[in-house]
Amino acid sequence: MAERGDLTGKVAMVTGAGAGIGRAVSLRLAERGAVPAALDIREEAAAGTAAAVAAIGGKALAVQCDVTNYASVTAAVNRVVSELGAPDILVNNAGIDIVRMFVDTDEALWRKLVDVNYIGFLAVTHATAPHMIAKKSGLIINIGSDAGRIGNPGDAVYCGTKAAVMATSKALAREFARYNIRVNCVAPGPIGDTEMGDVLYGEGLGDKIARMIPLKRLGTAEDVADVVGFFASEDAAYLTGQVLSVDGGLTMIS
Repeated sequence: MAERGDLTGKVAMVTGAGAGIGRAVSLRLAERGAVPAALDIREEAAAGTAAAVAAIGGKALAVQCDVTNYASVTAAVNRVVSELGAPDILVNNAGIDIVRMFVDTDEALWRKLVDVNYIGFLAVTHATAPHMIAKKSGLIINIGSDAGRIGNPGDAVYCGTKAAVMATSKALAREFARYNIRVNCVAPGPIGDTEMGDVLYGEGLGDKIARMIPLKRLGTAEDVADVVGFFASEDAAYLTGQVLSVDGGLTMIS
């Protein structure tokens, strides 16, 4: 009997898969038998994730994709469908952050954050959903952020984009339920072992934040990947429209 976490043969498309959370998610799903399609704007980073999957005995497809360009998105999705089949799982992870007090931001910064974090999520979901609808089955897991729940000074635009991802996830869960497509969202708190974490929590700030967290440490990309793996499993078969924080309890005291 197959284990409830078994994903053998499932096609899992992961954006922002070249490093950090995206790479950890790709590896976790591959460990459970899925075939990840690792999408990243950096072709060499996507290839690195595919190589990491191969190193643990899995199979993966590396695909260059700019989520802010709809033509690039549709080309990437079409390649995945052609080479692996229609995605069973979509993990919308691609994202960036630029920390700056709001009065010091400008239109270029707003558009960059919105284009990657929100429009990119919409574009990939829009291009993928018809393939899931056609087979009346699918799972969409979106990476939000606790910043979108509580708001962080110096991060207003990023917080807004992540709040939008989480709200849209709930709306899509209601729209897509009729097609047996579940939509859930993972909301990480401070994650220390990623490229973004290196920028955000350097110079001792990570240690200061860790002392504020009830579990007394920053999160890891693997912590997030574990929850994505849960949402991808049959253990979460009756969950849709949910946002689950992965933050060591930080939002309890925020």
